[in-house]
Formats: sequence, structure tokens, C-alpha cells
Amino acid sequence: MENFTSLILNRRSTRRFDGRPISPEQVECILKAALMAPSSKSARSWQFVAVEDKNMLKQLAGCKKAGSAFVEHCAVAIVVTGDTAATDVWIEDAAVASAYIQLQAEDLGLGSCWCQVRNRLTGEAADAEQHVRDLLGIPSGFGVLSIIGIGHKDQVRKPVDESQLPWEKVHVGSW
Repeated sequence: MENFTSLILNRRSTRRFDGRPISPEQVECILKAALMAPSSKSARSWQFVAVEDKNMLKQLAGCKKAGSAFVEHCAVAIVVTGDTAATDVWIEDAAVASAYIQLQAEDLGLGSCWCQVRNRLTGEAADAEQHVRDLLGIPSGFGVLSIIGIGHKDQVRKPVDESQLPWEKVHVGSW
């Protein structure tokens, strides 16, 4: 990594992957980043399921009517869950871990994309969380926040254009 600013300028959602696998060392590095994510009161309510099996990736890609097809073509998908009994902020904890996963993937030169699962429906109007739980055997006490698809990029995305930042959304001192 050059520096954090460069990392966040260049991290863009990647929905097209070239099909090459990623190394076990890269997967481990990404999972370590997830496990180092901060959590409220150190509850560490998050848990992760790393999926590389192509058949399972295809099934996971059906978790939503739209916006999840890219999961079928990634090298690995990390399903981010949270223990709903451990803390009332499991969603926030899982969201931070999801972001860490994406930043670590970018730092390794890999692409990633967040697939929102919580509060979404499958194409058959079934609960997307339950669909993912059933596929992976996730216990009912765990909420499924996201699936982060990761792989070698098969698309070129321009870095964020800092001149387009919506500074009108920043308030200093008061609203």
C-alpha cells in the first residue's frame, strides 16, 4: 500500500472478475483483516463464512432479485454475519468488518463488491437472509448483513474524482 489516501481513492466496486483463483495466503490475509475490525465494547459479534465452491457461489448469487449476480463469478465470497444476541450493534460491527475486508482486498490488488443481504428479498420474494442461512447452515441467531465478493479485477475503474466530492454534506460545528 502506498498510503491510505491512495487506497481509498482507488477502491471501487468491482462486479466483473477474470475467473482466476486467489491464493490461500490472500484469503487468510483478508480474513485476518476482518478479525481485526473494531467492534463495540470488543463484543466481536461478527462471524464469517468464506466460500470458494463455484456451485455454492452460484446459489449465493441468487440471494436477491437484482444486484447479486456478480457473486457467481468471484473467486471467493465472504458472508458477513453477526450474533444478534451478543450486542445490539451487531449490524454496525459487521459493517465495519465488511469495509475492512474490502480495503484489504484492494490493498492486495484485488477487486471486491458488497452485496447487501439484510432486509432484502430473493427473486421469489423470500427473505434473503434466510436464503443464505439455509444454504450455509448459519444458525438462526445470526443476522446476515452482507456478502463481499472478491477476485481479480476484469474491469478498469477510474479512481474517485476528488473534485466531485459532495462537500455540501459536511457540516462543521453545527448543521
